[in-house]
Amino acid sequence: MNFSDALQTAQALGLELPTPAWIAGCILFSLVGMWAWYWGKARKEPRIRWLGLALMLYSYVTSPTWLLYGAGIALCVAIWWYRPGRS
Repeated sequence: MNFSDALQTAQALGLELPTPAWIAGCILFSLVGMWAWYWGKARKEPRIRWLGLALMLYSYVTSPTWLLYGAGIALCVAIWWYRPGRS
């Protein structure tokens, strides 16, 4: 069985390969989440740490690309909103 046959079999079962935009979004938001986790840990801000963890892990449960970007932007806005020193 070559790759083309395996791909057609997987598509027949309802499985699809992720798009490059989805993969780029996963990498981008996971990196921002890692930064938020470490930043929240250094500043002793548990809310920022938990938002960073959510940003790192939410992509495992989102499959549509629009939902990945929408939730990622919403979590980034929440990190910005709850940042320490905000006036």
